[in-house]
Amino acid sequence: MRFVVGAEDLARTRFALSPAFELQRLINGLAGVARQGVPEASLSRFGERFARLRADPGMDAVLALHLPRSVATLLSPPPKRHAQTIEDDLAAVRATSPETARAEIDHYLADRTRPTGLTKAAESVLTSPDVLNQLADTLAHAWQVLLADEWPMLRLLCERDIVHRSSELGRAGWAASLAELHPDVRWQNSGLDLPRPQNRTIDLGGAGLLLIPSVFVWPGFAVFSEAPWPNGIAYPARGVGTLFEQGPPEIPEQLSALLGRTRAMLLTALGDPASTSQLARAFGLSTGAVGDHLAVLHASRLVERARAGRSVLYRRTPLGDSLAGSGATPA
Repeated sequence: MRFVVGAEDLARTRFALSPAFELQRLINGLAGVARQGVPEASLSRFGERFARLRADPGMDAVLALHLPRSVATLLSPPPKRHAQTIEDDLAAVRATSPETARAEIDHYLADRTRPTGLTKAAESVLTSPDVLNQLADTLAHAWQVLLADEWPMLRLLCERDIVHRSSELGRAGWAASLAELHPDVRWQNSGLDLPRPQNRTIDLGGAGLLLIPSVFVWPGFAVFSEAPWPNGIAYPARGVGTLFEQGPPEIPEQLSALLGRTRAMLLTALGDPASTSQLARAFGLSTGAVGDHLAVLHASRLVERARAGRSVLYRRTPLGDSLAGSGATPA
């Protein structure tokens, strides 16, 4: 499969996050529909939570719209903005036109590759006139149970990936940046070649690509080439392999007692560079509050800052590493 990329496409290529896509990938893995992208450690960690969700008839309906190689678009609508939230995604689910929803539901239910039959609980939801609200309510509950607590750190990981690739654009240009999305994605002759069963060539036609850093697509990638999604690629965010191996960082109680929980949380998160706005979005804080906390940490020589393009990035100093318990030796 090949995306033909012109100069205008490079100018219009953009990054965005998709919380709904992450949720669907995780549900896929936990339900055993498609395990790729969800490591065993995560399956074990999320398994007990997912078991509680299986009692909800709405989850049967969600899983009826999952197949090994695809998920119904109405469950994972394309993100409209860089700072997409799960609330944005759920609003888009509810706003799907009934005609579009019915056509897609019928398409998935008629698919002969379905591994199991349709339960009565799923059928009741999927034939309801209120199907969109019921599905959105189920996804909202699944988000709270599975990812609400995890998302701030996962979002920060994805945000850092965007900052890194944006800085690479200025240094090496789009061709080099696109070639580094994934080992199997190759840039050559003004286009992207992707290993896919379909032998297709798609000219982007000046619309550009949508690039989505993802956690639960690792170690593979996903391609979007059918409406209503714009042409795009979901690729593994940098550092996600390490995250799965080591787990999200914990905030030491002693550090919270010393610095206060918010500053301890920020210091713990700054093992890799991040901007004030990224930290604010990740942890649900105001930009001003994060800036005030970072100023204190900077004045205490626990973090340092440097400019990268239009952003000012903060990261821990060796002293901050030592205090956060990373094992580094202070300078």
